[in-house]
Amino acid sequence: MTDDQQPTNETVADAEVDGAAQQDEGSTVEIEDGATDDGATDEDELDEGEIAADYLEALLDIADVDGDIEIEETGTRTTLKVGEAGDESLAALSAPDVVAALQDLTRLAVQSQTGEFSRVVLDVAGSQDARTVELRVLVERAAAAIAAGDDRYALPAMSSYERKLVHDLVAEAGLHSESEGEGRDRHAVVVPR
Repeated sequence: MTDDQQPTNETVADAEVDGAAQQDEGSTVEIEDGATDDGATDEDELDEGEIAADYLEALLDIADVDGDIEIEETGTRTTLKVGEAGDESLAALSAPDVVAALQDLTRLAVQSQTGEFSRVVLDVAGSQDARTVELRVLVERAAAAIAAGDDRYALPAMSSYERKLVHDLVAEAGLHSESEGEGRDRHAVVVPR
């Protein structure tokens, strides 16, 4: 190139590639730190269940608690089952508030790696089944109150997943429910059909 010639963008781009592998259209090559030429990273290939399981395993290791983790994919939801129902070594972690906190932390860990909202659900030592039984009792109380003449019966605040379970249980009871409130105060209200 002579002094009076200015480098073109193509010339600069070629110089920056210096030594990089050439590729066919549509192929992908690794270029640095796990990133590929199409913008994807190694983490993109992990699904939210694997990311969540890795995160939970690290938490359990820190807490020096043993628990096998099983990943179940159903529709749009991923459930992580930690340990078996009634596992005494996980008793402290299976309390509803603790499960909710662990679930929130796990969802945040997944979201930070994927950049997408996560709906991972945790079931620690059968906590999900135990909570479903509790919700069924709440719905039965609501149904009894409606049958006794109440116009509506408000349930306590709960997560979106629990409200979904409540809506299903209410429908099974032949009643109608809707969610009210904002944020952590969001709750289901049972009304006659």
